[in-house]
Amino acid sequence: MQIEYRPEDFTAVDCDLLAYPVFEEEAGDFDSLGAVDRITRGAVRSALNSGEFKPELHRTCRIYKPAGLKARNLLLVGAGKKTQFEPARLREIAGVTVRAAKSSAAKALAFLCRGVPAAGLASRLATEGAFYAHYEADIYKTREKDRRDVEIFRIVLDGKKPAADIREGIRRGTIVGEATSFARTLANEPSNILTPTQFAQRAAQASAEAGVHTRIIERDEMETLGMHALLAVSRGSEEPPKLIILELGREQGKGGKRAPLHALVGKGVTFDSGGISLKPPDKMEEMKGDMAGGAAVLGAMVALARIGTDRPIIGLIPAVENLPSGKATKPGDVVKSYLGKTVEIINTDAEGRLILADALAYARTLGARHIVDIATLTGACTIALGRINAGMLGNDQKTMDRMRRNCTITGEGLWQLPMDDAYRKVIRSEIADIKNVGDRWAGAITAAKFLQEFVEATPWIHLDIAGVDLDTDGRPFACKGATGFGVRTLVQLLE
Repeated sequence: MQIEYRPEDFTAVDCDLLAYPVFEEEAGDFDSLGAVDRITRGAVRSALNSGEFKPELHRTCRIYKPAGLKARNLLLVGAGKKTQFEPARLREIAGVTVRAAKSSAAKALAFLCRGVPAAGLASRLATEGAFYAHYEADIYKTREKDRRDVEIFRIVLDGKKPAADIREGIRRGTIVGEATSFARTLANEPSNILTPTQFAQRAAQASAEAGVHTRIIERDEMETLGMHALLAVSRGSEEPPKLIILELGREQGKGGKRAPLHALVGKGVTFDSGGISLKPPDKMEEMKGDMAGGAAVLGAMVALARIGTDRPIIGLIPAVENLPSGKATKPGDVVKSYLGKTVEIINTDAEGRLILADALAYARTLGARHIVDIATLTGACTIALGRINAGMLGNDQKTMDRMRRNCTITGEGLWQLPMDDAYRKVIRSEIADIKNVGDRWAGAITAAKFLQEFVEATPWIHLDIAGVDLDTDGRPFACKGATGFGVRTLVQLLE
């Protein structure tokens, strides 16, 4: 799909489909819609008055062969209430138009950006939305594959706008849009294909193309380093574990002279059966996506490199399979972590926090001064927040406040949960320093308290994306499957 901008009035755009967002308040105020209604000889007013079109968010109405426009079809798109409009909504609305264009086999689509005054931001969000909606999860379909792709997505803005800002917005939106699609593809891959080894290979290839330095720590080196918490998870699988290290903006050689300002750490469990603490079979196939946090970190690192940040950043992705076997870790086992703390393993299905523990501690060894980890960590977070927001916890309140403000641009919801010290008592162990699960209450918080043991005083934020990493229903602006949640959040924070 080609994204383009031409400084022309929407009435003069030659395309198969022209998308025009309409706010709910405009349904009874035709002055704001005067131009499009007048040019189409009252067709817009007629659609609104008849009730054929209600401009509620994501609703659409097609007007065929509208008078006065070069466009062969006009698509009215509901933008919701103007008083509740946030920039991120523009991304969704652009996505709705692309899905509508695909369903009607329109090849050339024009989208009028309304609601976001800054031309650069508007073009960036519209571009991201176009890529997000254009993505399909039918990776391995050989029949009935929908090939009705939009070939041209043309951005249109009212009035005279700075072309340089718009083109930069398109460039950045393309980079982040493609990185998000890449993360979605990784999370959609079946686990017999995306093994830890394959994950590492794809990370190395994508990083090399973007200019990110990659290093893979193998099992033998993990043994030498003492990463026994990470190794405990992979013990039941024949697939060897990998710790993927990505470096951007720091000098190479002899450990690097510049300490990274930030570390991004993503959970990379390519399949999670629960291990000896075996999961119920219902929906277990979705556990191929238990590496969505790692995919988000990889996508964000690639995007940041292509955007051109000079900020030193490292990404760490511990990649493993969690399976039961005669060699698998058992409930009641005790392992020594990379940091030296001992962990009593109560439940082998609480595996993500074990691999993150060693990765977080190792990130500090590499010089990280600020850490953000992202993981499909707990079902408890889904119970608490549903499929709307990811849980956010940590000890760096200033950065968490900034990330919450960024949600209006990223469109990725974050909700902060408490981290009171009183939550730690349920993960105290009688025979080790700490145990990997507590009781059934506040599971998302106690999991974060476990991780905090391994970052200690380092400024740190934990994002629990269980519940928002996968969309099983489909949305008006996206297909079913992995969402790529976290790529935009991490890029927006670090760019």
